[in-house]
Amino acid sequence: MRFERREHRPLYLLIVTPVIAVIAALALAGILISIAGAPVVDAYWRILTGAFGSRLSATETLTRATPLMLTGLAAAVAFRARLWNIGAEGQFYLGAIAVAAASSKLFGNLPAPILIPLLLLVGAIAGMVLILIPLWLRLRFSVDEVVTSLLLNFIAVLFVSMLIDGVLKDPLAFGWPQSQSVSDHAMLPKLIARSRLHIGFAIAIALAIIVHFIQSRTVFGMQSRAAGLNPAGAVFAGVPLGRTLVKVACFSGGLAGLAGAIEVMGVKGYVTTDLSPGFGYAGIVVAMLANLNPLGVVFAAIFTATMFVGADGMSRGLGIPTYIADVTVALSLLTMLIALFFTQYRIRR
Repeated sequence: MRFERREHRPLYLLIVTPVIAVIAALALAGILISIAGAPVVDAYWRILTGAFGSRLSATETLTRATPLMLTGLAAAVAFRARLWNIGAEGQFYLGAIAVAAASSKLFGNLPAPILIPLLLLVGAIAGMVLILIPLWLRLRFSVDEVVTSLLLNFIAVLFVSMLIDGVLKDPLAFGWPQSQSVSDHAMLPKLIARSRLHIGFAIAIALAIIVHFIQSRTVFGMQSRAAGLNPAGAVFAGVPLGRTLVKVACFSGGLAGLAGAIEVMGVKGYVTTDLSPGFGYAGIVVAMLANLNPLGVVFAAIFTATMFVGADGMSRGLGIPTYIADVTVALSLLTMLIALFFTQYRIRR
């Protein structure tokens, strides 16, 4: 038996692969649920109803999916060009704190139609700046960006902690470490009244469509795909590899920084060190579940948010740990990686 690389990957295989991977992950997680003493079908039904069983739960699930879409797009854009951006968590925090600083210190008095786009741009630029550091180290000294971007996450969170305990500390927070709040007219409009679902959800879907168009219909998209498929071949064909990677890095970091900005302006209103429950890291899982497809990122983010939000209802109803959701998402990533391998290779006797 041997593995033989496929010359062509059928479209149906690319569509069916994520579905099979998720089903396999749910089946494996079902074994753990059964060991915990709960009926598997009932557990998954409670997850589904916990995430979409009411107006409140559905809007909360979509709100949770919004930053996952943006960090998933950030990872997908970078990974497509073989730029291993593991620093979306730090870029998320830097985008968030940049928005809080700009709103409270610089632009807080501007009208909402000008202030909101300006703050979103500030958050995106902050994320871009952070990712350019590991990219420069890679291009200049051939330093592995996996390590540098990962370590920058911790530096970014500590930097944010320093700011919210210092110059940006809210004097009305009674000693609680949080930044000054963004102005009321900087908050994003709600999509549904009396809910937390904001216009950032629509922005994330629009960006997924834009990224898909850029990657499939523009010269830059072709260059970034070529850089990921074969860097040496891309250079031989005339692709400016360094310039292309800089553009990809700015695009990826900007999306992650935008995720932090939208989370602050749409949900929290201020920055704390627990603003993200791991959106940057979960975005990598979302991107892989989507097979790096920008449109697939939307559905992968909603699936991941469904597991996280619905697990609370399952835990209360059946008395099993909410960590089952984390295990299921992790298993989905592993089964997806295995499935992707078989989309690229076939078994020959």
